[in-house]
Amino acid sequence: MTPGIVRAFRFASTAARVLPPAVSMPVARSVGRIAGRFDRDRRRLVARNLQRVVGPELNGHQLRRSVGRVFASYADYYLQSFRLPSMTTEEIVAGFSEEGYERIAAGLEEGNGVIMAMPHLGSWEWAAHWLTLHHDVAVGCVVETLEPPELFDWYRGFRESLGMKVVGLGPSAGTQTIAMLRENRVVCLPSDRYVGGAGVEVEFFGEVTMLPAGPATLALRTGAALLPIAIYDHPDGCHGVVRPPVVAKREGRLRDDVARVTRALAYELEVLIAAEPEQWHLLQPNWPSDRDGSEASRLAREPVG
Repeated sequence: MTPGIVRAFRFASTAARVLPPAVSMPVARSVGRIAGRFDRDRRRLVARNLQRVVGPELNGHQLRRSVGRVFASYADYYLQSFRLPSMTTEEIVAGFSEEGYERIAAGLEEGNGVIMAMPHLGSWEWAAHWLTLHHDVAVGCVVETLEPPELFDWYRGFRESLGMKVVGLGPSAGTQTIAMLRENRVVCLPSDRYVGGAGVEVEFFGEVTMLPAGPATLALRTGAALLPIAIYDHPDGCHGVVRPPVVAKREGRLRDDVARVTRALAYELEVLIAAEPEQWHLLQPNWPSDRDGSEASRLAREPVG
């Protein structure tokens, strides 16, 4: 029997394709805000993240309003992504603008593949689909595995229908990703959240945490261009920003080089996130203080509902 959450995603995907955006977008944003109101733990995490980015001057009513916008934006992300299979090539191309695609093209010219190191911002599936349709670029992605497995399988099929090769995080992910880069693919890597495996201690928005070592390790081992990239949603589509490549050259021990490159990448991710913090869909603990309750935060006492 198909799990209920899979049926819910299928229903949402169908509704996004059937309903006109003028109807579906305000509905999705309202549903996102309502869902966020009932998840107080995540609201507090989002509030802490916003203050990390913007500063403690974001507080009170303004903070609560920004938290609501994050949850509305997260619903937008699903809506924008789920609409893609029903959109024409012309609609997808017209709805996507960009700054810096030439950096992706230059990386592909080198022949070692391109690593798109991305924070959890915007409808990145739209960007990947745009690359395949508009520039005939082969795209791969590495994503977290989901529970139940049927949901991961459904999402894999959905992303493959958009032209992506999908690799789930796991013991063989590194080998499979290297193989994709050797095919000279563009590979999308979420890079702002550590979920296990090799990591690097960095200062990220003023607080020490871990970020994944994968992007730097892959770039150093393969020669692939390491490009910090973010996708920002807007009512008519998406806007992609490609930052200059992070220099990934061997200078000493691999461990030291990975740490150095990851810290440089962390700075670039900060720049991209700070441009639109209300679109940063990081709803899980990402710093030690998020998990262990240390650093008695004012936000733990301040209502955000």
